[in-house]
Amino acid sequence: MPRRHMSVTGAPEAPLRAALTALRTELGVPDSFPPEVLAEARAGAERAAKTPAPPPVDATDIPFLTIDPPTSTDLDQAMHLSRRPGGGFRVRYAIADVAAFVVPGGALDKETHRRVTTLYFPDEKTPLHPPVLSEDAASLLPDRTRPAALWTIDLDADGRTVAVDVHRALVRSRAKLDYEGVQRQLDAGTAEEPLALLKDIGEARERLEAERGGISLNVPEQEIVEDEDARTYSLTYRAPLPAEGWNAQISLLTGMAAAELMLTHGTGVLRTLPAAPDGAVGRLRRTAQALHIDWPHHVSYAALIRSLDPHRPHHAAFLQECTTLLRGAGYTIFRDGNLPPLTTHAAVAAPYAHCTAPLRRLVDRYASEICLAAVAEQPPPDWVSAALDALPKEMTEGGRRAGAVERGCVDIVEAALLKDRVGEVFEGFVVDVEEHRPTVGSVQLESPAVVARLEAPGTPLPLGERLRVRLTRAELGVAGVRFAPA
Repeated sequence: MPRRHMSVTGAPEAPLRAALTALRTELGVPDSFPPEVLAEARAGAERAAKTPAPPPVDATDIPFLTIDPPTSTDLDQAMHLSRRPGGGFRVRYAIADVAAFVVPGGALDKETHRRVTTLYFPDEKTPLHPPVLSEDAASLLPDRTRPAALWTIDLDADGRTVAVDVHRALVRSRAKLDYEGVQRQLDAGTAEEPLALLKDIGEARERLEAERGGISLNVPEQEIVEDEDARTYSLTYRAPLPAEGWNAQISLLTGMAAAELMLTHGTGVLRTLPAAPDGAVGRLRRTAQALHIDWPHHVSYAALIRSLDPHRPHHAAFLQECTTLLRGAGYTIFRDGNLPPLTTHAAVAAPYAHCTAPLRRLVDRYASEICLAAVAEQPPPDWVSAALDALPKEMTEGGRRAGAVERGCVDIVEAALLKDRVGEVFEGFVVDVEEHRPTVGSVQLESPAVVARLEAPGTPLPLGERLRVRLTRAELGVAGVRFAPA
């Protein structure tokens, strides 16, 4: 089954680092950047700092802010939220203008097409762009003037989009905030209006998401935490904060606006997902029943998801299982007004495009350029048109590698944490059973926060039931962690 998103604090111990290094080698993860790529990145940083081209609008008077994990330095987005005279809201969303630093067809451009996405490991990350750009010159760090694609999206009082614009601009963030700090301010009522409006706009957009049948899965994170004094590690589950969901709604809003611009303009690259087949939804209904989750037939899948509490183990397990319905997502290109048969993303329940993370995801740079051209009523740049046909395959391959990295990292960390506990018995829930092999599935431990393979030769596993399990194997870099019923 798919793993939870994993975040990490601290630096791993030596055996763990060795296993992670072996994983990088096994998956063919790029290591350091070639000298010519680094040289071009430095030159791009110097060029953009001196003479941004084309000359953008000066929007440095707008007090933007960023919301990211506290240790993040590759900041793609900055926002400023305000009320519109007469009612409604104005969302200004600045996206790092990566194209201002990358020479089309150059060494850096070719390297990003080889890497496709930033990859995250417990001990380090493998960035899409050299840090001189992704963590410095192109990053929307506080108190630095940066080139950006500046989206202005006007909403009515209900949060519906009424006008969209995007153009190049120079922006300057005033504050780098993190999710927990933002949540505290919003809960206490101490946030100033640009930040306080995040809740108002986020909740309005969530209501519209529910209205159109969209889905946001609040799947708990699996977090690796270091005890600095004991130099040991533990795994915990962390449910997303409401502020994370509201922040994600701003990104979704922009991605939806980008998709509509592309569709109107007739050329673009969409993030698409077909509706789940009846068989997959039927299997999910059986899972809900096994996990003792009430799912009346008159309640839609989207409505059920919004009723779940990720802090409850049964609900968290079901939310994780719901990610199986997202496996068919891909990228769809179209040109010259020839729209594809599928233009929507089933989970968003609307057309949608990836455009808000160009420092960490290749396709976003191209989507941004297409939208800038659409608003200017011009064709996309030649370098964008030339790359479009290859993008879906490149992004699919990059996504595959990112998924393999995530699964491999979690397996390694779980094995490292449990390697001295083989033979011990743990309490857990059976959260997944293979359809054609009911003796094989997955168990979610109550503590530590491990989700691992469970094998019960000759005995069908009780999906959704509490079960005592014995750890039978925990090997770094071999087969990971295995359990059997105790």
